Amino acid sequence: MAQSENSISRLCELLKQSRKTVVLTGAGVSTLSGIPDFRSANGLYSHDWHGMRIEDILSLDVFRAHPEYFYALKIFVQPDDAYQPNIVHTTLAEMQSRNIIGGIFTQNIDRLHTLAGAHDVIELHGSAQHNHCLKCHARYPISAIIDTAMKGEVPHCPKCGGVIKPDIVFYGENLVEEDLDRAFNDFAHADLALVLGTSLVVYPVAALPEETIRHGGKLVIVNAQPTPLDRHAELTFTDLKSTFQALQDWLSQPAG
Repeated sequence: MAQSENSISRLCELLKQSRKTVVLTGAGVSTLSGIPDFRSANGLYSHDWHGMRIEDILSLDVFRAHPEYFYALKIFVQPDDAYQPNIVHTTLAEMQSRNIIGGIFTQNIDRLHTLAGAHDVIELHGSAQHNHCLKCHARYPISAIIDTAMKGEVPHCPKCGGVIKPDIVFYGENLVEEDLDRAFNDFAHADLALVLGTSLVVYPVAALPEETIRHGGKLVIVNAQPTPLDRHAELTFTDLKSTFQALQDWLSQPAG
């Protein structure tokens, strides 16, 4: 369904009627902040890096064998001020502060939801804000590795010399069970699920909105490309910026 005044009004009505609304965000949300996505025509996965697929570089086996490939990319470990939250992040944070939405579950590792002021953010794919040594398991904040990482060099543990790995979920790693359990429970009990900027092809996260549908809840999808669940959605939009500008306008209206 193309965006229209009627469909925006319907979205606002769904939000008002819902007793429990949950949100799932993917890489498309952060493109408005200048961060490239993964699977679009010009996304990260559409390019090779020194003859290697970036998807392969993001596998745990490749990282263990060649951590220099990951750090040489200089994409996934960034200081907090590298990118700024955009209208999607700030609007969701405001909606959360007003109890219009509940938890924000994100596939993104950029922390922009938190930087925008959201207070209940579950980073399903982890975050480079936290890091650990693969050898002795000592833990380090991003401040301990950022200078080395931004040079494209591999940070090593000062205690044992082991390679330091960001707490990002690489291919070949499991998601944090506690976070995933909460996500499935929240989506199963949601009246409404907002799915924003994700292609819904990476499991198990792609199964979350399926739980909402299975248990009788409604689904709204905002994504530039079609997703496998579009046919089940109450509403679909293709443009995040204009959709969230409309939601911001709605939030700005006097109560009544």
